[in-house]
Amino acid sequence: MTPPANPRPETLDPADYESAKRMVQSEDPAVRRKVAEHPKTRPELLYFLAADAAAEVRRAIATNAGTPRQADLLLAKDREVMVRQAVARKIARLLPELSADQAMQIERLTVECLETLARDQATEVRGILAEALKDLPNAPHGVINRLARDVELSVCGPVLQHSPILTEEDLTDIIMKGPVRGAMTAIASRHNVSASVADAIARSDDEAAVTSLLGNPSAQIREETLDRILDQAPQHEPWHSPLVRRPRLPARAVARLASFVADNLLKVLQDRDDLDPAAARGLVEAVRQRVGQAAAGAAPGLPLGPVDFGDEALAAAGPEKPVERPSDKAARLNKEGKLTEKLIEGSMVEGDRGFVMAALAELSQIELPVVDRIVATHAPRAVTALVWRAGLTMRFARQVQLRLAQIPPKTALNARDGTHYPMTDEEMRWQLEFFGVEAKA
Repeated sequence: MTPPANPRPETLDPADYESAKRMVQSEDPAVRRKVAEHPKTRPELLYFLAADAAAEVRRAIATNAGTPRQADLLLAKDREVMVRQAVARKIARLLPELSADQAMQIERLTVECLETLARDQATEVRGILAEALKDLPNAPHGVINRLARDVELSVCGPVLQHSPILTEEDLTDIIMKGPVRGAMTAIASRHNVSASVADAIARSDDEAAVTSLLGNPSAQIREETLDRILDQAPQHEPWHSPLVRRPRLPARAVARLASFVADNLLKVLQDRDDLDPAAARGLVEAVRQRVGQAAAGAAPGLPLGPVDFGDEALAAAGPEKPVERPSDKAARLNKEGKLTEKLIEGSMVEGDRGFVMAALAELSQIELPVVDRIVATHAPRAVTALVWRAGLTMRFARQVQLRLAQIPPKTALNARDGTHYPMTDEEMRWQLEFFGVEAKA
């Protein structure tokens, strides 16, 4: 059977050049779109359709990987946002697949298109471009620099945080010119923030950015920059937690932190095992001063728990009804050989905190107020060291952490190999030195 001499355009195959030429002349946008989206359509036909009256056809051209760059440039200036978005997505998708030689050619073929999209009035278009280019090593510097200075955080944020194209000078200049809110935090979160960029962030009044900088372990913060941050840190509570966890803290910074951070963060400092000897000694001295101030009522230091040591009961009883203080009871039982771990544990279960504290003081030969302060820190290592000094088992130390010091189970220390203390004797003596406790003779 002989086929019709002039088949309808919608029945033609767009892969055939002659058929495709007829289809692009069709009045039906759906027919023209078939040519626009076909992967084998010739470049000249795609360029022709880039000026099509129907937005759906132009959008199909924008998504077609075979579209020539000249057509992409036209579409990057299209009046319809959806068309410009499609161009941005396509070019961004193709860039990572370029070879080194092809990447060199994008200066001539593609940069103008990218620059046009980077200036687009629609935030969505610029955002698509920024997200796609943020970590590409071959992205054009001019385009990245423009996106990094965008007025919308959704555009500049990803580039500022991730782009390897931005230089130290670019970042410092952006900081000094006062970027959009949140942009400096993105810079502070970059991998390997340089010392000069860190210094510029520290000189700003951006609390969130400095917090992010301190929490970034790869950020290079000079000691003088850290000193400047510490000068203001007492008034910026969000900085305290990342400061005490900052790697390679200088001795002077450790001592300064110990003078003003909250008790739970002081415990974090005490539990660190990476401080150099000078920093450790400075921390011991700072804690001693803080404990002394707290005991004298001069400043809010380590918390003192509400423990009844028997003085009120003794005063109320009078001489005709003698009452044995917990400390006297502990001393008597110890002398009689009855101050056992089992007995102390029973008192702890019954809620007799005063006697348990007195028993620990008696067995460890540490003054009762110091025992009180050790327990009140809620520091697992310090409390464990106290029980070790008292000559009791690690199993019991675990119970003291949970019941007496009220340390959460997730953070309390566990026994090593089921029964042994998890710290060395030297480490436990070191913990007690924070409270002025000297080693036994």
